Order: sequence, then C-alpha cells, then structure tokens
Amino acid sequence: MGRAWKFGDDIDTDAIIPGRFLTIYDPKELASHAFEGTRNEFAANSKDGDVIVAGRNFGCGSSREHAPLALKGAGIEFVVAKSFARIFYRNAINTGVLPLVCPDTDKIADGAEVFVNLGQAYIEADKKQYPLEPIPEFMMRIVEAGGLVEYAKMRGNK
Repeated sequence: MGRAWKFGDDIDTDAIIPGRFLTIYDPKELASHAFEGTRNEFAANSKDGDVIVAGRNFGCGSSREHAPLALKGAGIEFVVAKSFARIFYRNAINTGVLPLVCPDTDKIADGAEVFVNLGQAYIEADKKQYPLEPIPEFMMRIVEAGGLVEYAKMRGNK
C-alpha cells in the first residue's frame, strides 16, 4: 500500500528526470532529482511503495532509461497510466519498474492510498477497484528478477 502521485497526460521523460542529470547513473541519486521543476515535492516526500498514477502517453519524449531508474530509486514499483510511450514502457520493464495500464486513472485522487493486486489485476483506491490490463508472463519475470540484466544473469546469459 502506498500513496498515489497523480500526473496528467503526456508526462515526458524530461519532466521525470531533467536532461541536466543524465550524467548520473545511481538510481538513488537520480531519485533526488525526480520530477524536479514539475513536482518539486516528489523527491523529498515519495516513499517506498508509492505509486505513480497518470493519464495518457506517460513517458513520452526521449528514450532515456534514466527516467524509470529515477522512479525505481524513489521506491516506485508501479506506474499506473491510461497508456505509455512505447519506449518508456519497455525501459521500465528493463529496469524493474512495472508499468500498468488502467483506463480509470482519472478516478484516482492525488494522495489516495492505493493497493495494487497483480494476481487479480486491479488497483484499489479509496475502497474502489479499477481493472488493470494483463501483463505478459515473460515481462513479469523480468520485473520480478529486478530488470533485464538480472533476468539474463538468472538465466545464465552473460
């Protein structure tokens, strides 16, 4: 269970982590700059287990892996949105952050206590359940391993 951090449509990777921080590769250090200039209170107040809730086209813009790494460093395991930019979706999977598609994100309030139930494919907020699109099994295995590199190590690929 965590807090919902609500965002609208078309949140680009520059809003998630500004370009001037692209020389940083440590997820915790990136997290200290997450949403800087967009939602400055995020870096200081986000906690492990919090959830990003957004509208359409989350993660549009450049293809930087820094954006999901910053979220991972902030303790974000799930980003729930109506839709994702394709490359952000895959970068999130590759870094161990699970992007979840939910058509009802506009019904979830900023700051709501949220619970993600992957087994039954829903998110609960304010005692209401909202359906999630199913996640392909192989993508779940990558996220559960901690990302693509860790998944490859588990499978014996060097």
